[in-house]
Amino acid sequence: MSSVIKVENLSKKYIIGHQKQGGYTTLRDVLANGAKHLTDKLRHPFSAPESDPMHEEFWALKDVSFDIQQGDRVGIIGRNGAGKSTLLKILSRITEPTSGKISIKGRVASLLEVGTGFHPELSGRENIFLNGAILGMSKAEIKKKFDEIVAFAEVEKFLDTPVKRYSSGMYVRLAFAVAAHLEPEILIVDEVLAVGDAQFQKKCIGRMDEVSRQGKTILFVSHNFPAVQRLCNKGILLESGKVKNQGEVSTILSQYMQAVSFNDETSKVEVKPGEAKFVSWQLKQASPDMVHSCYSRDECIIEFRLVAKRVVSNAVVGFAIWNAEGVLVLATSSLDSSGKYLDLQEGSYALAFKIRLPIKADAYQLDVSLNEGSARQVDRWMADPKLVVLPKLATSLPERWHGLVNEEAKFEITRVGN
Repeated sequence: MSSVIKVENLSKKYIIGHQKQGGYTTLRDVLANGAKHLTDKLRHPFSAPESDPMHEEFWALKDVSFDIQQGDRVGIIGRNGAGKSTLLKILSRITEPTSGKISIKGRVASLLEVGTGFHPELSGRENIFLNGAILGMSKAEIKKKFDEIVAFAEVEKFLDTPVKRYSSGMYVRLAFAVAAHLEPEILIVDEVLAVGDAQFQKKCIGRMDEVSRQGKTILFVSHNFPAVQRLCNKGILLESGKVKNQGEVSTILSQYMQAVSFNDETSKVEVKPGEAKFVSWQLKQASPDMVHSCYSRDECIIEFRLVAKRVVSNAVVGFAIWNAEGVLVLATSSLDSSGKYLDLQEGSYALAFKIRLPIKADAYQLDVSLNEGSARQVDRWMADPKLVVLPKLATSLPERWHGLVNEEAKFEITRVGN
């Protein structure tokens, strides 16, 4: 496979302005400061310029290098502010780098921001031709694919309505439809798909999957990790504008999700007299670097720490796991397990649930509550940080085939005829 994108020592610097404390700057102040700087320059022409405390250099990207082969489907992963969008804007020729070199072979289509290249006063029909022309499509090519674009975007009823009246979801549907039907050698997609509903996101992922099977190259930025896992075969992890790692997408996602779980310290909760509160959680019997993460299908012990500054009689501890879409994955309680209510005196407690987690790789919200009797809730805690479930490195099925529950079934085959 030949290299289609080669990035060498790419850097991008921005200047951040800081507001001066105190009163407003007047025209007289500006003229006086200008005259002072000019006088200083004439007196000391070879002296280094003084740093301006009101302006700060910010490197969105710093010495980024990587090589993408034809047909690679690359997920660019990182926290907000890591430099993902800046990198895609540079690769799309929207902004220029401060330093470094980029080599791109092939036709590029990019979808970075909702409505990029759209004119708000023009209709959807007119914007299809305008946006297609901006992306490099000929008028004949746009006409040929016009019906496909409209059908994909599902905006037939509003085709002759000015796009300034479109919702953000309609905007992104039409923008993605045009970009996806350009038939580029390289497709660059930022997080704008998050604007669309679940059905449209599924359609977009399917379209990108179709493009990838044609041997095209895809760069995909998203916080939807199941979508990244399904679509991409390679990953690049950005951290503070630098490439922290690159390689197989499962490895990169695992490294990122572990890093996210470690960056948040255990919450320090003040427990006042008369209260009972959850203060922290951890995975017991895990390795020291996996206190908040485990592997899918593993049995683990999830332990919550509770501080009671009063007696809690007939107590029940409830425990639930929610996924990123707000779907309840499982729920249980201490009463389900033991069949008995708890009587808690004042003091600190470790409350442990031993449970097997045959769920797909993702970040999950733990929800734990303390109830007094069957009705009164004493405390409820949406645990921080989240539980990170990592994919098994050795698996008999591709990750894209895994559903919400990631479990292996026993299989047998019997011949029943000739």
